[in-house]
Amino acid sequence: MSSSELPVLKFVLTNYKNFNARATRDALLSYWEHVSNGGRMFWSVAGAMSSAQLGITLAPAIRAGLIHGLSVTGANIEESLFRLVAHTGYKDFPEYRYFTKQDDTRILEQRMRRVTDTSIPEDEAFRAVEKIAVPMWKGATEKGERRFWHEYFYAFIQALDPSVYEGDPEACWLLEAARLRLPIVVPGYEDSTFGNIFASYVKAGDFNASIVKSGIEYMADFYDRYEEMSEGRGVGFFQIGGGIAGDFPICVVPSIKYDLQKPVKPWAYFCQISDSTTSYGSYSGATPNEKITWDKLTETTPMFVIESDATIVAPLILSALLECKSNPEAANALIAKHQG
Repeated sequence: MSSSELPVLKFVLTNYKNFNARATRDALLSYWEHVSNGGRMFWSVAGAMSSAQLGITLAPAIRAGLIHGLSVTGANIEESLFRLVAHTGYKDFPEYRYFTKQDDTRILEQRMRRVTDTSIPEDEAFRAVEKIAVPMWKGATEKGERRFWHEYFYAFIQALDPSVYEGDPEACWLLEAARLRLPIVVPGYEDSTFGNIFASYVKAGDFNASIVKSGIEYMADFYDRYEEMSEGRGVGFFQIGGGIAGDFPICVVPSIKYDLQKPVKPWAYFCQISDSTTSYGSYSGATPNEKITWDKLTETTPMFVIESDATIVAPLILSALLECKSNPEAANALIAKHQG
């Protein structure tokens, strides 16, 4: 493979020289250096990236061994499943910025739930998955079984017959993660459609709330997962957006150090893609330096902040990384040429 067959990498190296473009290039190159030398990378995915179809590049990256663990919101894990079973029922609204309240009321009446410029069909997505989830929750209640939230979703998605797929299974990150049993944490999963659905069954007395392990249990288990991932060259932290998807897992390092009082490797890399401006008291807008004071990062940790739209930047970075992974020799030669 010649450099001409690494079009995305070549484009970034040729054009991304300054400002957020440079941050994107530098974050990409540091990411590649880390994983190509045996390091691992943990992703934190906030927002509605699954509805925005990040799985098109995220699933192949998981498959290629470029991503070794995930922290996702409850919305992102369920929306990856929705895209697989209800893709053709989604509707896009490219002119959403000009909608009136009446326009959105009409969307509601169509039993659609708008997410910026696309929408999730309630019957084809929520209710279809509910038919799979309810028997599993019922069985767990009867047997006294307890699982993490993502483990239920691993079971849901693997219970599907491929004949019901509407989306491309190769572009479903949850399906790929389930196949590989990728370590996942879903902090605050209660704040999601299926968190609400599960709560309604608990309220009705149909299920026991304890069949889903708690967020505290997630962290207790994540101590072990972090220590496994950080062996060797260590594990980096790649964050999309802010909020609990990022706040929860990054705290594992100081918690192991101060609360468990055990030696721990710091995060080996940090990058955040966010359109949140730097601000006082805002974790999402805090610079990485602030994390040094919390013992999450160190002054030698490679740190990058890309102030841009993750739906644009993340697929670009992942596409370039997939090119690097497919032919590391050509990629390294191209990188050396542009750095010389």
